[in-house]
Amino acid sequence: MTDTESPQPGSAPHEGVVTLTDWMSSRTDEQLTEMLRLRPDLTVPPPATLDVLAGRSQQRASVLRAAEDLDTLALTVVEYLALERADDNPVSRTRLDTLVGKRATKKSVTAALDVLRSRALVRGTTDLTMVPSARDAVPWRVGRILDAKPELTAERVDAALASIEPRERELLTTLAKSSSIGRTKDAAPGTPPDRPVQRLLAAGLLTWLDENTVELPQQVSQALRGEPVSDPSSLTPPAVTAVSHPISDIDATAAGEALELLRQCASVLDALGSAPAPTLKAGGLGVRELRRVAKSAEVDETRVALVVELLAAAGLIASGMPDPPPPGDNGDDMWAPTPALDAWTAASPAKRWAALATGWLETARLPWLIGMRDANDKPVAALSDEARSTAAPRDRRVVLGVLADLRAGESVDVADLVRTATWRRPRIAPRLGLTPVTKFVAEATTLGIVAHGALTSAGRALIRGADAAAAMHTAMPEPIDYVLVQADLTVVAPGPLTPELHQTMALIADVESAGAATMYRLGETSLRRALDAGMSAAELHALFAGTSRTPIPQALTYLIDDVARRHGRLRAGVASAFVRCEDPALLAEVLASPAAEPLALRALAPTVAISQAPLADVLAHLRAAGFAPAGEDSSGTIVDVTTRGARVVGRRSRPLYRTPAVPTDEQLGRLVGEMRAGTKASEVRRSEGVRSDGTRASGAATIALLQRAAASRSSVSIGYVDAAGVSSERVVEPVAVGGGQLDAWDPAGGLVRHFTLHRITSVSLLG
Repeated sequence: MTDTESPQPGSAPHEGVVTLTDWMSSRTDEQLTEMLRLRPDLTVPPPATLDVLAGRSQQRASVLRAAEDLDTLALTVVEYLALERADDNPVSRTRLDTLVGKRATKKSVTAALDVLRSRALVRGTTDLTMVPSARDAVPWRVGRILDAKPELTAERVDAALASIEPRERELLTTLAKSSSIGRTKDAAPGTPPDRPVQRLLAAGLLTWLDENTVELPQQVSQALRGEPVSDPSSLTPPAVTAVSHPISDIDATAAGEALELLRQCASVLDALGSAPAPTLKAGGLGVRELRRVAKSAEVDETRVALVVELLAAAGLIASGMPDPPPPGDNGDDMWAPTPALDAWTAASPAKRWAALATGWLETARLPWLIGMRDANDKPVAALSDEARSTAAPRDRRVVLGVLADLRAGESVDVADLVRTATWRRPRIAPRLGLTPVTKFVAEATTLGIVAHGALTSAGRALIRGADAAAAMHTAMPEPIDYVLVQADLTVVAPGPLTPELHQTMALIADVESAGAATMYRLGETSLRRALDAGMSAAELHALFAGTSRTPIPQALTYLIDDVARRHGRLRAGVASAFVRCEDPALLAEVLASPAAEPLALRALAPTVAISQAPLADVLAHLRAAGFAPAGEDSSGTIVDVTTRGARVVGRRSRPLYRTPAVPTDEQLGRLVGEMRAGTKASEVRRSEGVRSDGTRASGAATIALLQRAAASRSSVSIGYVDAAGVSSERVVEPVAVGGGQLDAWDPAGGLVRHFTLHRITSVSLLG
């Protein structure tokens, strides 16, 4: 039920209600549950009564948090109510409509008031009362709406800025980079008109507030910072120019980007698995190591910075002690893949993409900051704390939410995106400037969440909590189970391969080029790799015969047979390692080669030699010397000794910032019932005289008594329970009451103290 509907039977009417506690009592359980859902901080710790809830909901910090999601219209309504002092005396809805005028429709103002009431920032329908702290939620100077200059369009601002002198522009730039309000004696009447401030006032580039104060209009500030210019007095969302694209084209482009990103992620994971990267002392991945990974993975360095952030967000890489440790390990932490990589690799491409996209959407980091200079003029390292931002997930959702509200396939330029996002969330407008929004869209494009400036079907499903993997699976081309073998020993995969065939091709061939179609190169080294893994020549012939849509070239048949004939004639095993060969001449050649010395090979018989080096090292050295040995186990069966790469188990680090858990609707419903019961029990106890000193009748009476004492500058005696639960009696002189807090002069301490209202147990007026 909204406030414009009739209250349910048994509920008190809203009009005439003075206190916030009584107004909350008149709300339905559903309305209170919704308020607690929108303001979860009010539930920690659970308030015992509605009295406590009302006091807590007026706390400045809680009010500012509740106002984060308010748009420009709702905050302007708060501004008008603040100008009319609605925190002291109710303001009629008719008066508010008169103030708003034609800037917004009555329907939209009603909707804004419903939003404010749902958060307990405003109460009443015909007569409106505002929580005092709500004034502080307005992110601009209260009263700016009265001085707004809608005539300052982007063209007029540019023309005016072009006509001023460098000294005057410097003055404006200083205001644009700091506070928009400046203090100057040159604003006083009678100041010579040739002074810079007077010239800027005459040109409309400054707004006169009083004889000592001027303000930089928002449009001028935006133009100086290179931001899209918007009218601050507009109470309607900015008009945007949407361009329509076929959704099929958008999804197809996104699928291509997603597949390319998955290939790059696999390359970076292989590089980090083969050679883990040391963790910087301050955390993160150093520039030199980032370049090494980029070179090894054959991926652009800027793209690698984003890729490692995505992999970390998805839990696929972490910093810790890798297993097995790399050569020359000194015990320091290193960045390497986690055990989650194995399950991720085995998943379908769409599910692998969904893991990356979800990680990016929820990560409290800004990957686009990598490489920029920090406060100490040092480049921001990948995976470092300097790129951390707890507001990042929220900001991404605001930007993508603007695109989600367009029709499928529609895109807008970044300037319109910035204007709309900042109109919707003016309190976080500094974080939604041209640069951050552009970077958000660029990252979303790389991930396939956005394509051609429009939200993809998979991106829309992602931000709405639907099955994003299924949407991306539909957009991706169907995996194919065949390849095209060429006469030059290249193999073309004209689309994404099935997971099984993809893994097989990665084993027996080297990627030469990737894209919509992947080109593989067959060679002696790649075929030997397949034989080392246990495949036989017959299996290789059968594989190409069964998967190639083109005839098998004779050169490939000869190559397979030739490599297989030479492969395994020389065999190495564990002794630590042994080398055996049916051809004594070949083994003698091995013992006389340069590889024998570092391996410390020693002949036991004409066909057998041993080494103390590990089997993998023996095989590597012999292959490097030009031989083609095969590994075998104790039974003589060929074994694959290829390592899977290092793995590191990520440690659960204590988060730098904690956000309150959002309770479920069922939990909130129970809490509302408990507060109503607690309020009723409190009223019964007060009616029976069960109270500390008999002076406090209700929370409303306490506030009224304190406000009266503040107005008459009288002293009061208060009973107070501090955060440690210690009770005390104090004599103070109230100064101000509001926002859930009492500010009072303490004669004993000689200073102003602050008391939380719901901790005051009794009040007695002393005179």
